Amino acid sequence: MTRRTIGIAMNGVTGRMGYRQHLVRSILAIREQGGVPLADGTVIWPEPVLIGRNESKIRALAERHGIEQWSTDLAGTLAREDIEIYFDAQVTSAREKSVRAAIDAGKHIYCEKPTAVDLDGALELARHARAAGVRTGVVQDKLFLPGLLKLKRLIDGGFFGRILSVRGEFGYWVFEGDWQEAQRPSWNYRSEDGGGIVVDMFPHWEYVLHTLFGRVNSVQALTATHIPQRVDENGHTYQATADDAAYGIFELSGGIIAQINSSWTTRVDRDELVEFHVDGTEGSAVAGLRNCRVQHRSLTPKPVWNPDLPVTESFREQWSQVPDNDTFDNGFKAQWELFLKHVVADEPWSWDLLAGARGVQLAELGLRSAREGRRLDVPELTL
Repeated sequence: MTRRTIGIAMNGVTGRMGYRQHLVRSILAIREQGGVPLADGTVIWPEPVLIGRNESKIRALAERHGIEQWSTDLAGTLAREDIEIYFDAQVTSAREKSVRAAIDAGKHIYCEKPTAVDLDGALELARHARAAGVRTGVVQDKLFLPGLLKLKRLIDGGFFGRILSVRGEFGYWVFEGDWQEAQRPSWNYRSEDGGGIVVDMFPHWEYVLHTLFGRVNSVQALTATHIPQRVDENGHTYQATADDAAYGIFELSGGIIAQINSSWTTRVDRDELVEFHVDGTEGSAVAGLRNCRVQHRSLTPKPVWNPDLPVTESFREQWSQVPDNDTFDNGFKAQWELFLKHVVADEPWSWDLLAGARGVQLAELGLRSAREGRRLDVPELTL
């Protein structure tokens, strides 16, 4: 067995997502399993170098997990020849500059989304990376969730016939921070700091819709800031300047209509925090994070509208669960493994910085649609 060590500069791992999903549940989990095996017997061994601005935080994090290398010097780390990949999970406003520096240093790029604060910046990064000849990847974690993998299996198997529509519900109640601590950082609710649910979630909806159902051709959105004041991590009241709810309608290739509600101001009455209800001529499905249930045309009941009589049937019991039929790993880890194989062994890869730019584009157009009160076409992006 040959071990192929690959150095990864990981920036932003003191944040919630960067720490939990990318460091602990992805890179460290890959090391715990012995690396990523290739078909020729080679094992890819990720060697993380943690990057952060706060020396005490980054040192404590490294010591907690037995990671030998850490630094507050991004430029110095990028200058190292043994560092081949730069990963970025910083706040969006800091990402573009750091990713560009990594491209200039000849590093392959893997980063969270949005890839930049606006479409011009996102496209420029994609063009810059292509000109530099480096490989790039953008996190598209929802595609690797068990529920959506089961949904894709149904699509690929022709279960739906002709798909008609998609209805998505995402969100939960994020506490205001006064009598209970908020579950999300305060910058999420300040547009000047890159916050807002459109900027956060529309990039997700772009790649989910694009990959599973078809390219997004148009968007019409209505946004709201339902909670105008919140309390930050230091107990200070601040004005929420970013949208905390968005209601979007997306027209997809093939005439499919998607409606997705995104909200941090809704109390959950669903089986999972996100669910997609897909209707087709031959059957329907409801897919969440982990589960997926279906109702085929041949088993569809015939409800009759009669408001004068109580409902005697349980509609949810008329659906069937899609079996796992597979072992599902953490979605972030699964995509990391694919990207490492792409960098080391040139294995197939679809989610580059241009794909990331499409997410930024949809968020920009969604916000513009809400401001102007009209439906907007989504132009196809090219480099």
